[in-house]
Amino acid sequence: MPRCIIFANGTLPDLDSARRLIRPDDFLLAADGGTRHILDLGRTPSIIIGDLDSATFDLRPLTESGTKIIQHPRDKDETDLELALDYALKNGYREIVIVAALGNRLDQMLANIALLTDPRLATFDLRLADGVEQAFFCRARSEVEGRRGDVVSLIPWGGEVRGVSTEGLRWPLSDETLYPHKTRGISNEMTGNVAHIQIASGLLLIVHRRQS
Repeated sequence: MPRCIIFANGTLPDLDSARRLIRPDDFLLAADGGTRHILDLGRTPSIIIGDLDSATFDLRPLTESGTKIIQHPRDKDETDLELALDYALKNGYREIVIVAALGNRLDQMLANIALLTDPRLATFDLRLADGVEQAFFCRARSEVEGRRGDVVSLIPWGGEVRGVSTEGLRWPLSDETLYPHKTRGISNEMTGNVAHIQIASGLLLIVHRRQS
């Protein structure tokens, strides 16, 4: 099954880097104002979901070209991104990349990261990315693909993370515990193209920043 790429309404630091995230068969889903990013990339969303309060563009050309609009009321309990993510899950997508969810407003960014902690998503490949940075959670084992010199930060989420071991990072960890009130896992560096992280318990946020 193809991936689902959800575009949020945050910032994109580099359009060319974001463009390299998209594969030819990806399903493009826009969370309201995230539509502008898809249009800036020269693509057309298959579906736009949200209350459309950030829609500063003409929807008619999109609907005429086949884009489906799913409009929700402004007074709702979920963000537009949460609605878009729920749609992707209900339609069977197990590999989901959320683009443009890491910048702009701090409250929105933290909420977007928190969306990934839903226990239902434990077996999904789900991450936030913008072509420069990506963030995802490790629940047992994870890999980071990049280049030598890329920055990788390991952040305990919601409590301590035990049994943290790494390979392919400049400052390795071996069966260690990371605490949420300590900065032990911040700003490590990749020594090659792949880094491996495993944990015994807890929830570990991995943030990977590409250097080039």
